[in-house]
Amino acid sequence: MAAPNKNKIFPIPNYNKLCFLKNLVKNPNIEIGDYTYYDDFENVDNFEKNIKYHFDFIGDKLIIGKFCMIASDVKFIMNGGNHLTESISAYPFAIFGNDWQNAMDGKNYPTKGDTIIGNDVWLGHNVTIMPGIKIGDGAIIATNTTVTKDVSPYSIIGGNPGKVIKKRFSEENIELLLQIKWWNWEIEKITENVQLLTSNDFEKLKQLL
Repeated sequence: MAAPNKNKIFPIPNYNKLCFLKNLVKNPNIEIGDYTYYDDFENVDNFEKNIKYHFDFIGDKLIIGKFCMIASDVKFIMNGGNHLTESISAYPFAIFGNDWQNAMDGKNYPTKGDTIIGNDVWLGHNVTIMPGIKIGDGAIIATNTTVTKDVSPYSIIGGNPGKVIKKRFSEENIELLLQIKWWNWEIEKITENVQLLTSNDFEKLKQLL
């Protein structure tokens, strides 16, 4: 049983609007897991264009797990977009140099750390993810949602700002999924079990523990 080639940029023959992202992204501060794909209405090169304010000198990372599904126009706002919020002015005087160059001496712009997307996460069309957000395994983020808070595993989030609509499964089954971590199986085992992974037979899944 042969799985798709994870090292191909375009895994679907004669279709260049969907790519396995890890083979496309060049920025060392972006980490992408195997089989995570990006589907773009126009050009898959738009993915990195939609990662905003990702400046090398800040050093924050965008980390995306395995088997994620990322729709067109998903945007990640990184920490370079942050301004001072507790100072008299939020204006970034120092970046313009001249006699303003020392305006930030002894100060730092706020940072919320790396943005981390778990495994088997679906990010719908035109989702926006704010800096430092952590999205748990198996979460679904609905179209046009702005994610401003961390998302727990297997939650469905929608709205602006994003709110929990419901959990995908019972707490017992979520715990089972987080324990079994199917995305870490050898690809041969995943391939053997694709019928199970596309079902809701949790009893059969338990037998694989």
